[in-house]
Amino acid sequence: MRTVSFTFAVFCLNKVQAQQDSLFVLPDTVKAFTLENFYSLILENHPTAKQTYLLTDIAKQEIRLARGNFDPKLELSYQQKNLDGTEYYDLLDGSLKFPTALPFDPKVGFQRNQGQYVNPENYIADQFNYQQFYAGLSVPLGRGLITDERRTALRQAELFSDMTEAEQLKLINKLLLEATKEYWQWYFAYYNYRIQNNGVRLAQEIFRRVKINALQGEAASIDTVQAQITLQERLVQQQEALLDFRNTGIQLSTYLWDSLSNPLILSLNLAPVRPSENWSLTKGALEELKIQAKQNHPELRKLSVKLEQLDVERKLAVEFLKPTLDASYTFLNQPFDPRWNSSFDLGENYKFGLDFSFPIFLRKERAKLAQTKIKITSTAFERGLAERDILNQIESAYNTMDVTGSMIAQLASMVENYERLLAAEFMNLENGESDLFKINIQQEKLINAQAKFLKMLTEYEKSKALLYWSAGVSQLGFEN
Repeated sequence: MRTVSFTFAVFCLNKVQAQQDSLFVLPDTVKAFTLENFYSLILENHPTAKQTYLLTDIAKQEIRLARGNFDPKLELSYQQKNLDGTEYYDLLDGSLKFPTALPFDPKVGFQRNQGQYVNPENYIADQFNYQQFYAGLSVPLGRGLITDERRTALRQAELFSDMTEAEQLKLINKLLLEATKEYWQWYFAYYNYRIQNNGVRLAQEIFRRVKINALQGEAASIDTVQAQITLQERLVQQQEALLDFRNTGIQLSTYLWDSLSNPLILSLNLAPVRPSENWSLTKGALEELKIQAKQNHPELRKLSVKLEQLDVERKLAVEFLKPTLDASYTFLNQPFDPRWNSSFDLGENYKFGLDFSFPIFLRKERAKLAQTKIKITSTAFERGLAERDILNQIESAYNTMDVTGSMIAQLASMVENYERLLAAEFMNLENGESDLFKINIQQEKLINAQAKFLKMLTEYEKSKALLYWSAGVSQLGFEN
């Protein structure tokens, strides 16, 4: 019967080693579904990702809306009065105004004013059949010379475009971070299920061999009960792992959509894989990541843009402290008259005007400026706090990765040692110096060590994604 025991021990040793070596090797019927594949599907088809792309369109329309203040404007006015057969007046005025980004607005137009009771300021002699061409411009010499509402609105819209880019990056990164966590949960559940399957197969083989030995009188009948209990425990653990695997697959499916925005179900013939290269981050690279975060982190970019917007508001508020002094000059029948005769003389045939106004106390204007300055100070404080928090998050994520990486190495060594202990117990069993109780204990410890090792791998990958997210790296470092 020693031959049977020896064969049993050698078989179990080979089975344990084979299971460990093949744990991360996918069967031919299963296809690898990498994190990069997952990211590509999310960025292309996920509704939240598509929503963020609309932010760019919104920003474009905001700029378009602001530029509408500079659209040329065609105006036409016609008034006529007839009473008891008398034509009091017949007034026609058509003009085309050209708002510009510079502090003046050119304007050209045509007038025809006739009638017996035309207002003297609108009177046009009958030399040109009561018609008149005019061209001129208005210039703000006080308020509005440096900036005005429409130029401020355009600049605000341009800054809003920068803010939407940062917001889009923030939302995409958040989406990918949550999806990454679900991916690595699925990764753990899948390979943990394979670990439990290996444990079940080994427990089944032990139970089968013990029954044979018991029938041949080489083992006590109570040993079969113990082997069966161990098998039942492994089966329960297998079912728990299967449930976790199925549920994590369902959670992962919430991020899968097709190009027509129809939800997809994760196929059972897909399995997660971990990149083969050993990724690490040096202290020097960490400092570069911090510098990059200070410059490009979406939250800091948003606050920086907000400060720029407030500065634009401040400049407009300062402009409103000036008096309103608008000058206008209009050439009349120059350089062409209605008969298309050409002439030009600054001192003849013109209309000139000045408009002035100034609030005595400037309380509204000074309050507006003070409010804007307070907002700038408050936002600067907010940005400083946000930067400090972001740098701390980066440092914390790095520490987690550093420690987790060391733990992975320790756990890998621990798994190898438990394999040796289990192998030694099988050899002791062959020599009559061990029993099923000790083998079950060592097998349980090996399974737990494998699960811990697997768990630590997933935590490492999660902390890597968290590090990229904390630093505001675009798409968590993924490149399409």
